[in-house]
Amino acid sequence: MRIVLLSGGSGKRLWPLSNDARSKQFLKVLKGENGEMESMVQRVWRQLGKYNLEDKAIVATNSSQVEMLHNQLGQNIPVVVEPERKDTFPAIALAAVYLYSVEGCSLDEVIGVMPVDPFVENHFFETIKKLEWGLNESGADLALLGVKPTYPSEKYGYIVPNITTVNDFIKVNKFCEKPNESLAKKLIHQEALWNCGVFGFKLGYIIQLLKRKNIPVEYNDLLKYYGQLPSNSFDYEVVETARNIIALPYDGYWKDLGTWNTLTDEMDTHVIGNGVISHDVMDSCIVNELDIPIILMGVENVVVAASPDGLLVTDKKSSHKIKQYVSHFQDGPRYEEYAWGWSRVLEYSQKENDTETLTEKVHLTAGSTLNDQVNANQEVWTVTEGEGILVLNGEFSEIAAGSTLTIPVGETYTWKAANDMEFVVIQNGKQLMENRRKKDEVILHVEKPAYSHYL
Repeated sequence: MRIVLLSGGSGKRLWPLSNDARSKQFLKVLKGENGEMESMVQRVWRQLGKYNLEDKAIVATNSSQVEMLHNQLGQNIPVVVEPERKDTFPAIALAAVYLYSVEGCSLDEVIGVMPVDPFVENHFFETIKKLEWGLNESGADLALLGVKPTYPSEKYGYIVPNITTVNDFIKVNKFCEKPNESLAKKLIHQEALWNCGVFGFKLGYIIQLLKRKNIPVEYNDLLKYYGQLPSNSFDYEVVETARNIIALPYDGYWKDLGTWNTLTDEMDTHVIGNGVISHDVMDSCIVNELDIPIILMGVENVVVAASPDGLLVTDKKSSHKIKQYVSHFQDGPRYEEYAWGWSRVLEYSQKENDTETLTEKVHLTAGSTLNDQVNANQEVWTVTEGEGILVLNGEFSEIAAGSTLTIPVGETYTWKAANDMEFVVIQNGKQLMENRRKKDEVILHVEKPAYSHYL
């Protein structure tokens, strides 16, 4: 059995911590087993490891998230990258074709597909492993995972059973997507399950379906064809037309931490970062990524979240509405993580002649290399912490805290960190924020310099 983890999302509902580059699954707001803060994707990857599934897993994602996946899960994480952002059907098709034509998986191989960020108990992944048994036992085309509803939610889809067998699988009669509360109550009486967004199928089922749709089943061919794929969900394109579907019930805790309201319910602390909540404040949280302090007094049921991208103050029950307001801001993300570390905008200004000044804080993790950067504007780098090596136009220099360097326009440079390094970088020029938004694409496709083997 192979596992495909779907990592996508635009990061709008957990603004300002999440953004186009850092979706909700990468926010380190959950306490891990060792007491350190971890993200949802790190939690899921750790849980996969408990059931020896991490070696069988690949992540389907878009180019803007590759660096962050490597930063949080390691450089050796297998990743299938979409040529452009689309919905779940194209992403799953690409992953399936990769397993078929690149890794040579058998058409009888069972593929389990799941989101990268469910908040579940460990034995959820034991049920994932049972997908293979369910498909073989029932002869079904698709197997889903469902959880018993705890209340008549309007946020989830429902799996309506046909025949229920205790401690076995459920024959699916139909689906109901996000019903109103009244209908949700009726569905619960019919023993309907919440749809967990998990799919299981044999690889041959999807490969044959793609062939019937005249979609390439060789990986390189599908990459070229990808823009022509319908931008539809897997539910719409596949599940709704399948005739033989079963569901396996998961008897445990499951939650989608998609809003500040649901996320803060699962946090082990009311304050993350620099903040204080007075004793009279009830059921409120501070999540602060800035250096400035936040004080909360005389309110209740409030979330205050602060990052370089902005400041949010919201009643918990209203937090799901944030997406409609975030669209007003077009500057792009001001905090991003990469395989080598992270960068954060400290200050940005634009003058009347369109000249811009951009000040960033850059963190380079010990042992990491920032490869072959060519600057379009003059840059001034001040090392505030750590030591390492700078290669500037082929010349090596040892750099330590307190060093200040000016890198002229058009110069090529590479940094190698001996230990954790931090810099303050000041740039002057034009289109600085626009160039910063394009940085992900540049870094992903940059070739290492000829001297990089010395670093």
